[in-house]
Amino acid sequence: MIENYINQLKIHLKNSRNPRSQQLFRILKRIRACDLPTPHWYNRFFYLLTRATTQLWSNLLRVLIFTPAFKGRLNHYGKGLYLFGGLPFISGPLSITVGNDCRISGQTTFSGRAQCEYPQLIIGNNVDIGWQNTLAVGRKIVIGNNVRLAGSVFMFGYSGHSIDANQRAIGAGDDEQDVGDIILERNVWVGTNVTICPNVTVGEGTIIGAASVVTKSLPPFVIAAGNPAKIIRHLEPSTNHNDVTNNKGGDYA
Repeated sequence: MIENYINQLKIHLKNSRNPRSQQLFRILKRIRACDLPTPHWYNRFFYLLTRATTQLWSNLLRVLIFTPAFKGRLNHYGKGLYLFGGLPFISGPLSITVGNDCRISGQTTFSGRAQCEYPQLIIGNNVDIGWQNTLAVGRKIVIGNNVRLAGSVFMFGYSGHSIDANQRAIGAGDDEQDVGDIILERNVWVGTNVTICPNVTVGEGTIIGAASVVTKSLPPFVIAAGNPAKIIRHLEPSTNHNDVTNNKGGDYA
C-alpha cells in the first residue's frame, strides 16, 4: 500500500509541470543517488568481509545441508561429489546414479516421466553439470565419464504433452513413440543453451556448439552446431582412451 503511494507520488512529481514539483523531484533523485566519499581501504575491507562471510555461509549450507539432502535422494553416488549453488530440483519416479568426482549445479532440474515405471539417470565419473541445466528422463539418460555440460542445457527424453491438440487440451501425456533415451558417451562437451532431443546418442569426444538443437545422433570426434545440429568439423581421436578418474565407483557409461 505504502509502496504504491510512493510510486504514484514519484510519477506525479516526475510528470508535473509545476516548477516546485520538478525541483522536489530532482532533490529526491539526488538523495536517492547519495554516495558517501569513503576511502579505498574502507571499501576494500567491507568487500573482503562480505565475500568471506557469504562464502563461509555458502560452504556451510553446501556441506552440512544441501549435499547430504541431495545424496539422500540418490540411488547410488561415488566419492568427491561437489554440489554448488543450492539443491537441485528433482521430480517424478527417477532413479539417479552419480559416479566419482562430479560437480553439479544446485540450479539444476532432474525429472522422470511419470508414465515410465523406472526412468534412470546415470551420471559417470568426473562429470560437470553446469548452471540451470534441465534433464527430463523419459526412460534413460546416460552421461558418460568426463562429460562437460555448460549452462542452460536442455536434454529431454520426453515432452510431457501429446502432439494431438485435443488430447493435449484434456491433459493427456506424450505418446510412447515420442519418448526416447539420450546417451552422451565419454568426453563429450555440450555448449551453452544446447537442446538434445529424444533418441539421440552423441559419440565419444564430440563437441556441440552453443545454442544448437540436436535432433539426430552424432558420431564420435566431431564438432556439431546449428539448428538442427550438423557436423562442421572432424576432430582427431584421442590417443588416450583412459578416463581421468580412477573409476573406483565403476564405469557408468
